[in-house]
Amino acid sequence: MEILVCVKRVPTVGGRITLTGDGLGVDTRMSGFTISPHEECAVEEAVRITERLGGTVSVLTLGPESAIEQLRGALALGAGRAVLLETDGREYGPIATATAIASEIGSRAAAEPGYDLALFGNEASDTGDYQVGIRVAHLLGWPVVTGIKSLDVSADGVVARREYRGVEEAYSLPLPAVVTVKEGLNLPRYPSLPGRLRAKRAPVERVEIKDVSLPEGLRKTRLRVPEGGTHQATVLGEGVAAVPELVRVLDELGILS
Repeated sequence: MEILVCVKRVPTVGGRITLTGDGLGVDTRMSGFTISPHEECAVEEAVRITERLGGTVSVLTLGPESAIEQLRGALALGAGRAVLLETDGREYGPIATATAIASEIGSRAAAEPGYDLALFGNEASDTGDYQVGIRVAHLLGWPVVTGIKSLDVSADGVVARREYRGVEEAYSLPLPAVVTVKEGLNLPRYPSLPGRLRAKRAPVERVEIKDVSLPEGLRKTRLRVPEGGTHQATVLGEGVAAVPELVRVLDELGILS
């Protein structure tokens, strides 16, 4: 079983988002980086499948050279091959990203045994894009199912399950196929020390990507960071002197009644 897992280098969740001066990108100079929880589960699931059925897990990302850090993290978890579709750091939209990934999948199939299964996180944790896995499947002519929380893979195909409005849905897909998975599919393992050492020495295949143009008629005008909620605190006093005011506030809230 040859499995490809596509991941994305994203800023660590919880930090404050600021934009670049031109308003067209996110300023990540002070950010830490990781991959999304959905993608962590995709890597773990791929490793489990190959542990059971045999085969190889390849992990792929599109981004700058610094994204090798995320690829090595996946190698430490048990992936056997890493591919960087290397860019100059400019942000790719979902259309260009899917085109680059589908091209790489097609190139591998032409040169050697291709992938049987491509796994994606259901959406990116930074931009919330839900499109890439679906677009890749469309370009390749492969079946696709999204939002999966349970996956059974055999040589005959895939049975993928998800819950929608309290009802479980099950889909049977022939291989090759594309599946996008959600956090909760499994509990990802922690990388072992031998795994980290192996990942540090492992080669990373690089494919240079140059074209970042948008299709005709599409262009990015600007990004906007939504305003957060405001919070206000009132100092009631200091020490014992604050007690009467505290009692008054608690009484107004109905806590003392």
